[in-house]
Amino acid sequence: MAQLGQKIRELRAQNEISQEQLAETLGVSRSAISQIENGERKVCADELIRLSAIFGISVDSLLDLRKEPVVVLQKSKKAEQRKPDIRINVPQKNLQKFKEIFLYILNKVGSKPNIGETVIYKLLYFIDFDFYEKYEEQLIGATYKKNRYGPTPVEFEEIMKLMLKEKEIEKVRSKYFEYPQRKYLPLKKADLSHLKAHEIELIDDVLNRLSDMNASDISNYSHNDIPWITTEDGGIIEYEAVFYRTAPYSVRQYKEDVQHD
Repeated sequence: MAQLGQKIRELRAQNEISQEQLAETLGVSRSAISQIENGERKVCADELIRLSAIFGISVDSLLDLRKEPVVVLQKSKKAEQRKPDIRINVPQKNLQKFKEIFLYILNKVGSKPNIGETVIYKLLYFIDFDFYEKYEEQLIGATYKKNRYGPTPVEFEEIMKLMLKEKEIEKVRSKYFEYPQRKYLPLKKADLSHLKAHEIELIDDVLNRLSDMNASDISNYSHNDIPWITTEDGGIIEYEAVFYRTAPYSVRQYKEDVQHD
């Protein structure tokens, strides 16, 4: 119980949520949150589900049943010295692409009240997987985990820390209906020299189709996409699964096999 309490305290600090705010959202007293974080109070199943929704992670991750991947933003050879069990490297080229696409998304739709972190996760997922299906090559090429609330880009948190440090974005605490919401706002324009015309066209298509959805709607929508369906809970979603998509998720015109008599 102490380990769960420590995890909740760390997540609350990372998300810049006070004990009072978490208590209000969870429907308990502030002292109850303090007791939970100190390992003095048990957390019931319903509270676990609500906490996972508040922090945007799966219940398994909240309970620390699965080891989270370690993300390394490659800048020098020194990054190769550490070898954790699960390691995801982000080459500089991919990092720059991720940053410019994220800035482009924020400049286009970031001010919408529904565009919090959860919606951003799903927009990035559909941009990446739609592009791979259509062109058979990666755009951002992020690594996505199957969590309870849909695909989650593993590299996102580390890249956001870097962008915040470099003052390319700012993080804003807000509230969307009853849930705390993490929003990101751009402090600069995207450098479009890093994006090709057909890449921008696909990004715009995804934003036009999906950016008006709220977190619940777009999460539910992602749950019916074949790559998500065919991945085990907590597993890494394979890009190759896009070639088995069905309508309305498929974005590519496939030629039907022609049968000859």
